[in-house]
Amino acid sequence: MTDAAGIATEPRPLVIWRFIDGKPGHENQTLGLSRALADLRPVDVHDVPVRKHWRGWLDLLLARCPLGAALPNPDLLIGAGHATHLPLLACRRVRGGRAVVLMKPGLPPAWFDLCLIPEHDGVAPSVRVLTTRGVLNPISPSARKDPGFGVILVGGPSRHYGWDAVTLMQQVAAIVANDSRHWTLATSRRTPADTLAALQGIEAENLQVVPSEQTASGWLAAQLEAASVAWVTEDSVSMLYEALTSGAACGVLPGVMRRAGRVRAGLQALLDAAVVRTFDDWQQGRPPQPPEQPFNEAARCARTIVEKWFAS
Repeated sequence: MTDAAGIATEPRPLVIWRFIDGKPGHENQTLGLSRALADLRPVDVHDVPVRKHWRGWLDLLLARCPLGAALPNPDLLIGAGHATHLPLLACRRVRGGRAVVLMKPGLPPAWFDLCLIPEHDGVAPSVRVLTTRGVLNPISPSARKDPGFGVILVGGPSRHYGWDAVTLMQQVAAIVANDSRHWTLATSRRTPADTLAALQGIEAENLQVVPSEQTASGWLAAQLEAASVAWVTEDSVSMLYEALTSGAACGVLPGVMRRAGRVRAGLQALLDAAVVRTFDDWQQGRPPQPPEQPFNEAARCARTIVEKWFAS
């Protein structure tokens, strides 16, 4: 941008209201988009806590915005999770700005200015829908990869997956025995206690097991920044996309699928394109390879938003 005298000036910061619902997975997505926007131009981000409540409909219908009264008017209002949708729309009606939601909304996509929806949800791209490979995350691609370091990320049983601790133990033991890298294995809040105990019992000098309760905010991002290879249990799809975004070569440790679903279809698309490899691939001499093209969906979405509305 230039001023009246033709001198280059910094663009005015974009005012972003980031609606947060207290769920770490949702907040990581909007954090990733906010950071990607900050890489493109100055931003002024304000977190707006919300909770799901029937009065959201009343606020929208009566054009009321009780949130953010002391904040500057927003250029962008972004949210992930159903609890953010009505407050976001009510505040847009009163205070202006563009409404952007992440993941498939429960309300019609046409009600928002832009919806960033994982392609496995089966919503066709349109003027208001941009499909993404997986959900967005706050991880940045890293050029500081250590070829002698890898991570193993272990999840746990979920509504989509059962759990086979014995097979997982065998797979982890095989990887650390046949790959001389130093491996850091991190569990999640879903990892059963007996699985953690069994993993800690693996006798391997090149394996360190770190329980989830011993990790602080930013710990995983630091590990992924350095890791040249990441193995991720199939149930932990979000961590798989974080590892891909970091630029690590990614492998998937198969899980016990309870039912085929859209998330599994998204993973299958990655496998079909050889973006990630399976444990069977590795055993047959086809190890995981780094992504051929940068895998940074937050950056791609941020560029689209800036070019669409804030290019001048």
